[in-house]
Amino acid sequence: MSASAAKASKKEVNSNHDGADETSEKEQQEAIEHIDEVQNEIDRLIESASEEILKVEQKYNKLRQPFFQKRSELIAKIPNFWVTTFVNHPQVSALLGEEDEEALHYLSRVEVTEFEDIKSGYRIEFYFDENPYFENKTLSKEFHLNESGDPSSKSTEIKWRSGKDLTQRSSQSQNKGARKRQHEEPESFFTWFSDHADAGADELGEVIKDDIWPNPLQYYLVPDMDDEEGEGEEEDEDEEGLEDIDEEGDEDGEEDEEDEGEDGEVHAPPPLLQTILQCNPTIRQQFQPHLNQGSEKHLV
Repeated sequence: MSASAAKASKKEVNSNHDGADETSEKEQQEAIEHIDEVQNEIDRLIESASEEILKVEQKYNKLRQPFFQKRSELIAKIPNFWVTTFVNHPQVSALLGEEDEEALHYLSRVEVTEFEDIKSGYRIEFYFDENPYFENKTLSKEFHLNESGDPSSKSTEIKWRSGKDLTQRSSQSQNKGARKRQHEEPESFFTWFSDHADAGADELGEVIKDDIWPNPLQYYLVPDMDDEEGEGEEEDEDEEGLEDIDEEGDEDGEEDEEDEGEDGEVHAPPPLLQTILQCNPTIRQQFQPHLNQGSEKHLV
């Protein structure tokens, strides 16, 4: 093949390759456009499903209300139900100082209310008996989503009694480096009511609404870990005591066996055997090798 013919053949191959690339790119572009159309349908179905789910949530939210009310009436019969529930909850207990717990002993009722359209927000209400810390009978905090989806919150202003502002005490304690527990004393639980810095990521509000409120009884009934540890230690001590007794018993048994062995070397045969041996020399002669000198003395 001449050089000119080879060049012509190479150009033909390159031309075919370029044509294939153009076809491939065109097919890819068409595929992308079709994927976009399909994705739009998927998004439409997701949005439709969200609307249907919201309607179902609204329906069952209304159906749950009488049962929430009945539960609140029953809880009111149990002293310190809510403070016990909060103290037993791992996330909430980490936010409680000692004085917070004292104040929460006056907490008689908790209510969580989702707004009618649900997605726009919810409200948490704390009802207190007369107490030495603040004048309010009710403390509440609301969480809202505006039309643009931006979160916000607002709450009751706590009317602290003179010298009883726990939020100020926690601040002073931290400045002094005070330590009332094994770990650093947390900020007061009640600072939550005035904290609106990040309403969209309010962990305490979400924990109360989504974890505690649906079933507070599960946390009220959590056993006291200190009691469990104490019982475990007692069981360990009992087991150790039994092991000591067994070891002492084994040692005593070994000593008894040794004593019996030593005694066997010096004790005379039983009286009946002595009589038989004395009366029958033949038997005595056969039995003699098994007798020791100490026993033989008793037979003479």
